[in-house]
This record gives sequence, structure tokens and C-alpha cells, in this order.
Amino acid sequence: MSRGKLDKDTGNKIGNQLPVVHEIRKRTLHFQPDVISFGFPPESTMPIAAVCLQDVTPTQPLVASDHSCNIELMNLPYDRDALRGRVAVVAGATRGAGRGIAAALGEAGATVICTGRTSSQRSLESDYDRSETIEETAELVTKLGGTGIAVPMDHLVADEVKQLAERLQNEFGKIDILVNDIWGAELLKGGPLEWNTPVWKLDLAKGLRILRLAIDTHIITSKYLLPLLISQPGGLLVEVTDGTAKYNASHYRISVYYDLAKVAVNRLAFSQGHELVPYGATAVAITPGWLRSEMMLENFGVSEDNWRDALDPAQAQSGQPVAPPDFALSESPRYVGRAIVSLALDPNRERWNQHSISSGELARVYGFTDLDGTSPDIWRHMEESER
Repeated sequence: MSRGKLDKDTGNKIGNQLPVVHEIRKRTLHFQPDVISFGFPPESTMPIAAVCLQDVTPTQPLVASDHSCNIELMNLPYDRDALRGRVAVVAGATRGAGRGIAAALGEAGATVICTGRTSSQRSLESDYDRSETIEETAELVTKLGGTGIAVPMDHLVADEVKQLAERLQNEFGKIDILVNDIWGAELLKGGPLEWNTPVWKLDLAKGLRILRLAIDTHIITSKYLLPLLISQPGGLLVEVTDGTAKYNASHYRISVYYDLAKVAVNRLAFSQGHELVPYGATAVAITPGWLRSEMMLENFGVSEDNWRDALDPAQAQSGQPVAPPDFALSESPRYVGRAIVSLALDPNRERWNQHSISSGELARVYGFTDLDGTSPDIWRHMEESER
């Protein structure tokens, strides 16, 4: 397998002095999570669902289109209305895993409150200069069969999160699912040439900003929204991070700041899970595998429709980076979303409480697939490669 040869953000070739693992937020080659694998549900409980997928690329404005609806049969353990009537909040849903999670919840019929800073309706300072908006995500949720509600906001501003909680209390009286996917420090963590820099040489302000974006945002959000989650039994809290607790415990992650941020989010699921038990709620930490986010696809000059072209050596002739062989095991953002939907529908989901898990692990347990019908598990691949 390719080791330490590409920056997963930029696609630039980098030296072999970098770690064995390709580091990137929610796109890292991961390690097998330390959880118990449960058997697949009986076939009788796994209907084939017809999923309507519009020909829309992640960065395309979601407006009325003449594109026809491509119907694909996906082997999903739930139908299009499985989460109808349930209310979910995806904090940090503008792009990447957050957008994929919101979309998957929408394809299962949920009402999804999509929050983020990049908006077409409100000017908020973002750490990224990108075109995706939270309104696009909400429109995608609705297009897939759910009800998408865009709420532009900054999760570092406690008053804004408190106002969101008050609005949700007034409009819904509760929430069933809370996904803490806020990040925003992809650029602050730096590129490959900055990785493995000792803490005394790093910019202190940038480092502390990483921790604020990665940890404080999650805690502030939980502070105000968990009371709505525990208003009735059965709530699900999902902390999205990069790397399972087992993997992060034995691998250095880019820098002191990034390492601490990703370990802390896993621990948040553990500690909050302890506090949620008396209320019949469940908390888990989940990590995607090598994520084909908007940034990732752009780096390789491909789209979700032709992402495998990134593996073609001929890419180099057009000045595009060539993806390493392990990119064949990458996953769309929808994959981790379907993992969360499956957790939400599991009547015995408390078995996962306080666990750190991956999308690939849950695909083996619940039987869902990615958009292309595959079930990638780069965690299992990494475990076998490191033996």
C-alpha cells in the first residue's frame, strides 16, 4: 500500500519522513475500532429500498433541474420513511461528512436541522473560503425525501446555540438525534510540511483556535441541545471525529493540537454516554474512512461520478495528482450518514453506548452500502496492513 506519499488535502507528493498513515480530517486511513461485532439482522428485516439519487455534484447549487432521477436499488436495512417524524440536528452540515450525514437522514425521511457558518442568507465569518452553503444542504435533505431546515449560526457563540435550543423547543418540543460534526480547522492544521512540528515551534494562537473549533463547539452544542434529546427515552448523540479511540491511543496525529482535538472528541462520547444512561439515551463516537469530500474530489480533479479516474496513472499527464491504490477503498460522505441512520433505527442501540466506531464496522453489522453499492472498510484494511 502507499505509505506517506500524498497529502490527502492537496494531493501533493510528500516525503517518506511523514507518518505511515495518510492524515486528514475524516479522510484518514483508519484502524479497526475496538467494538464488538454483532450479527446481521435477519434477511426478512432488510428490505430493498429504492433510493432516488439526483445527478447533483456536492458543490453544485441545489436548484430546480431538468436532470432525470436515477433510480438505484440499494441494499439498505431501512426504507425511505424509516425516520419519518423524527427530528435530527446535524451541527456542522455545510459540507463533507456533515452534509452526507444530513442527506442520509433525509433519505430516511427525517426532519433535519442543518447548521453551519457558510450561508447564502447570513454573513458569518468562516475559516474556509468555499462555495458550499448550509441552505444547499437543507435543500438536498428535502430533495431526498426528508425535511431540511437551514439554520446559519456559529457554534462558538453560546447565545446562538441557546437560541437554537429555544426555537427547537417551541417548534418540536424535542430532538431525537444530535450529530456533533463541527470542525472548521482543516486549514489551521496545516499541510504536510508542517506536520510533526513540535509544539514549541507551532503558532500558539492557531493551535488554540483548533481546540476551540474542535472541542468547545461540541461542548457548547451539547450544553444547550442535550436537554431536548433527553426529554424522552431513546435519544442518540453522535460525536464525529477522525480516528477511533483505539487507533488514536497508539498513533501520533499530525501535531499536539490536532492529536488532542481528535482524542478529545472520542472521549466526549464516552463521558456524555455515562451521563445519558439514566435518561435512556445513547452516545457514540464515529469516524468515517477515507472520505470523498468536496475538497478531496477537487484535489484529484474528479467528481463523485468518476472518482475512480483518480486512480488512473494517466491523471499525471494532465497535471492532476494520482491517488494511491488505497483510494479504491474510499467512501462517499453518505456512507457514514447511513451508519448513523442504522444506529438511530436499532432498538438495541444502547449496546454501542460510549463506544468509538467506524462507518465500515457498522456497514458489516447493519448491511447498508455506499451510494455505489460497495461496503468499503479501510479500517479493516489498515489493521491487516499493520500486522
